[in-house]
Amino acid sequence: MSQLTTTLVQCDLRWEDPAANHRHLDTLLGDLDGNTTDVIVLPEMFATGFTMNSREQAQPMEHSESVAWLKAQAHKRGCVITGSVAIKEAGEHYNRLIWAAPDGELIVYDKRHLFRMAGEHERYAMGEGRKVITYKGFRILLSVCYDLRFPVWMRQQAAEDETFEYDAILCVANWPAPRRHPWRTLLQARAIENLCYVVGVNRVGEDIKGLAYSGDSLLVDFKGEPVVDHPAYEAFVETATLDLDALNEFREKFPAWQDSDRFELLPGVGH
Repeated sequence: MSQLTTTLVQCDLRWEDPAANHRHLDTLLGDLDGNTTDVIVLPEMFATGFTMNSREQAQPMEHSESVAWLKAQAHKRGCVITGSVAIKEAGEHYNRLIWAAPDGELIVYDKRHLFRMAGEHERYAMGEGRKVITYKGFRILLSVCYDLRFPVWMRQQAAEDETFEYDAILCVANWPAPRRHPWRTLLQARAIENLCYVVGVNRVGEDIKGLAYSGDSLLVDFKGEPVVDHPAYEAFVETATLDLDALNEFREKFPAWQDSDRFELLPGVGH
């Protein structure tokens, strides 16, 4: 497969009300299925909003209503659906991105960089590793919100016998409107420096604390140019295509990767 159709779902979220958010999203998704899209991408913490009430809201994977809903949606629609939820595991709480495939497989990535300005590092545990998955010929690096600010963490780290580690970055977020310029800029920067597509899905609306979200969800191509880009504060569901042949052709014509530096990831200063 040389193409991956991807649906960005930018929407408002009901505060700490998973059942209401599940119903709302089911309505928004309408008749989307595997004939029209390969992957549906929801915002960060799509079931609750960006809650720090981890002890009350997080559930074990096997008992999570939101994980069960993702699995049911993937099966019903015949495509992948992904977004992050609060999960409890081994006495810790995680902001966990769930990749739910139509065959029932679940792949998870726990958010590495926790937004300390909201106290997330005091309410959730840090993820331990990166996650690159392969789906329909595309290799995809999974990430959540604040991860986007850390280019070393997200940088291509190809093995010695490989040229590229991944073809696309997926980032789900609850990124507030006062910082919408960094959000948009960083999505484009990650695409340019890594010669890859970037899919960034954010929410709109206002949370219980009165914090506004502008959305600005983007699908950015390997040159940093937006393919999907709607006016700020507008809810939308849009499907677009990632083309692997076009990506590989550009990488061959503009081989900046040949001048990149090898590096090793070390624990951060605050770890």
